[in-house]
Amino acid sequence: MKARNFFAVDLGATSGRTILGTILDGKMEMKEISRFANPIIETGGHCYWDIFALYLEIIKGLKIIARENITIESIGIDTWGVDFVLIGKDGAILRNPYCYRDPHTIGALEEYFTHIPRERVYELTGIQFINFNSLFQLSTLHRNHCSALEAADKILFMPDALSYMLTGEMVTEYTIASTSQILNPRTKELEQELLDVAGVKKEQFGRFVYPGEKIGTLTLEVQKLTGLGAIPVIAVAGHDTASAVAAVPTRDERFAYLSSGTWSLMGIEVKEPIISEESFNRNFTNEGGIEGTTRFLKNICGMWLLEQCRREWAAEGNDYSYPELIAAAEAAPAFRSIINPDSPCFANPVSMVEAIRKYCRETAQPEPQTYGELTRCIFESLPLRYRQVFGYLREMAPFVIERLHVIGGGSRNNLLNQNTSNALGVPVVAGPSEGTAIGNIMLQAKAVGEVPDITAMRAIIATSIESATFTPTDKEAWNAAYERYLSVYREDI
Repeated sequence: MKARNFFAVDLGATSGRTILGTILDGKMEMKEISRFANPIIETGGHCYWDIFALYLEIIKGLKIIARENITIESIGIDTWGVDFVLIGKDGAILRNPYCYRDPHTIGALEEYFTHIPRERVYELTGIQFINFNSLFQLSTLHRNHCSALEAADKILFMPDALSYMLTGEMVTEYTIASTSQILNPRTKELEQELLDVAGVKKEQFGRFVYPGEKIGTLTLEVQKLTGLGAIPVIAVAGHDTASAVAAVPTRDERFAYLSSGTWSLMGIEVKEPIISEESFNRNFTNEGGIEGTTRFLKNICGMWLLEQCRREWAAEGNDYSYPELIAAAEAAPAFRSIINPDSPCFANPVSMVEAIRKYCRETAQPEPQTYGELTRCIFESLPLRYRQVFGYLREMAPFVIERLHVIGGGSRNNLLNQNTSNALGVPVVAGPSEGTAIGNIMLQAKAVGEVPDITAMRAIIATSIESATFTPTDKEAWNAAYERYLSVYREDI
């Protein structure tokens, strides 16, 4: 049987990679081709992404493929959600896109709800309210008379913009559009009623495509730059979490997933969106999955907390490795300091270390001082927040949830995985750590007929990866810790 190769571009909010995926004899293997930073650029009071630098890194990866004489079937791109690129009438990118962490959307929800009530927005979209959702970014740009938006002919979400730079074709991929809070998950169409407030038309978005559809082929310009031929670019699940969930090696529907990275996203896979008074009050979201499924989930602040602490420590000359941090956390006292990871004060503070200490001061807890105490605080607080959200999911799910699948980089953190199992009281199955890239590759494989459906995809994934299962321990201690968590839970710090 002939090996088939696929080129995946996996872009996260801090770094990106290009990966070669090979399927042969019912198994998949991956090889990292390149890795690169994706820094936030701060200038002029705003935070930007460098779309041209990301494009250049993709070109570099494709050049390596050509230089090594590797034949690839297709290319697929996934990224984080909500952010977008503005395109002029001449097809040119008007400026680098804003980063979702830009402060210009502070207060945007309250202003938007003076035009359309919060309840109406949720009824139409079923999307969790976060100030940086595309809807609120667009309405803020419109309110501020953004020259780029006023001149824009098209609006392309991040993976779609990069596909456009490779193919010249403008599309709107379903899963990435579903993060925007302008897509109706029932009709699977953009809601003009919501766009009116931002002065934007549905026609300003590219043609709709779904995971597994062909976007186009590499332009002559890109073929010349890379040394490749007219390789197809496939619309995978453009939202990285959608690609990651596609890679969950599950045998049935009775699971919840936790995509663990800079963000933690906890949810379930359902056939129909869950839009109810309960889901509205608990601020859950309905995002697009593959094969018509909906990812019913909630965003949770994830390893962002520790990443920002590590950045501060590195600036002080202490570049702690993860093994060092875990060892120091295990040596620190248990449950000494507990925080709500989703408190607004942790969104983008000048100092994450000080933000954590301030939260503890204001909730009458000991302030974590050492890097071990801070790490332990994070590694205990996150699982307690997971327990809270997991409890909500169990109440709203149309089936019994028996286990949690952890995918993404956090699946390699045994301490965090064990703590999560302890906190939730259910088995935790960790892996694959490269879930997003695996889902990206398998969706490309589906597009060329290598696999027929998600069941076959997950069967190949299950035989191709290693996973670890963690079972709950220390039930009484974690139950007591959860009661403490609820007593110090604050949303106003």
